[in-house]
Amino acid sequence: MDQIRLNKFLAERLGVSRREADDLIVDGQITVDGKTAKLGEKIDKSSKVCYNKKIVPFDTEFSYLAFNKPVGYVCSRKAQGSTPTLYELLPKKYHHLKTVGRLDKDTSGLILLTNDGDFAFQMTHPKFHKEKTYEVELDRALQPLHQQMISDFGVLLDDGPSKFTVMRSLSTGDAAREIPKMFDDGQKFGENTATGPVEQTHYTVILAEGRNRQIRRTFAALGYKVVKLHRTKFGKYELSGLAPGKCVIIKP
Repeated sequence: MDQIRLNKFLAERLGVSRREADDLIVDGQITVDGKTAKLGEKIDKSSKVCYNKKIVPFDTEFSYLAFNKPVGYVCSRKAQGSTPTLYELLPKKYHHLKTVGRLDKDTSGLILLTNDGDFAFQMTHPKFHKEKTYEVELDRALQPLHQQMISDFGVLLDDGPSKFTVMRSLSTGDAAREIPKMFDDGQKFGENTATGPVEQTHYTVILAEGRNRQIRRTFAALGYKVVKLHRTKFGKYELSGLAPGKCVIIKP
């Protein structure tokens, strides 16, 4: 019978990364045919795999969702203080799915969910270079030198250099017509509700990394504040008009 590595099997069935699956094995939480599992072990359909004494079925049905996360929700399963979790917006039948990466509370836009750990691994591991696209509004116009610095050389952060593509988005006039659909509150990019059009502060960012709050920290290192951050694309997946708080089934 065809064999499969135990960590790959656990990643696919439990919706975790292969590294997390290895941690479960090392911690002794996995047994195979009644014996404590070992790293590098292989199994087949005749194997009885248990996680915390509960059988992990060999055959399972995978689900894949695209969700438009509004501002003000966290991606964890548990609420953080008074901050709600995005699972409060999802139908209960999808509550077993895990997010593929995360968006912070103040960031809106595309987040993927699945119970397929292998898919999650391929979407998030740096070696696969899955690009993510964001619409960003800064508190002031980005100086050309800083734009070139980020795109061409990178900015040194505490966890290493940060480099990604930064492009001016639509002109102020175009932004006033096109961008309202991108954000939850309806305010237009390039428009101040009190005074009307202002200087260009709207940019498109494309990056292949996924470090914690990387975009916000990179601009902050140069003296800018990110006013709004909205992800529109992750790999081949796009929001494509999906309303805030809504989800749609996608194909891997």
